[in-house]
Amino acid sequence: MTELPSLVLRLLREQDAEELFLQSDRNRQYLRNWMPWVDDTKSATDTLDFIRRASKAATDGVQLHYAILLDEKLVGVVGFNRIEKNNRCATMGYWLAKAQTGRGLMTAAVKALISEGFRQVGLNRIDARVATGNRASQAVCDRADLKKEGVLREAEWLYDHYVDLTVNSILKSEWEENLL
Repeated sequence: MTELPSLVLRLLREQDAEELFLQSDRNRQYLRNWMPWVDDTKSATDTLDFIRRASKAATDGVQLHYAILLDEKLVGVVGFNRIEKNNRCATMGYWLAKAQTGRGLMTAAVKALISEGFRQVGLNRIDARVATGNRASQAVCDRADLKKEGVLREAEWLYDHYVDLTVNSILKSEWEENLL
């Protein structure tokens, strides 16, 4: 899809299952802070099942999930977790291995995904819903020029408690203005 200096995004494929599982397993404690799926991912088979569901959803046009590759090594995932074709809007999600954070990689990946969404997918609106305590993820939204719209109270169950989610969004018209 998109290539930045040593950073490449490409659709997830079945061959990624083992590497993706190992990366999420190595980062299990770190990811568990904000990702509600971690405890349900116990094996490469679970990851393969996710990739197969994601591939079917991509064919149906309702999701797109990309591997984030750094020097050809899978270091995370970025994607549209939900695409509403009729409304031409999507909700994105993302995660990155802890060792790769703080280098601007996720901001670059999110900006590339946004560009893909507006240019290729034909979206008009893209949003990201970020737990109010997840400052690093919120900073990615801020650097990608998403506007804070408000807070969805107790909108996500995270293992043993609810978290509030900040809704951040960007419209195609705003994105086009930023290109100038």
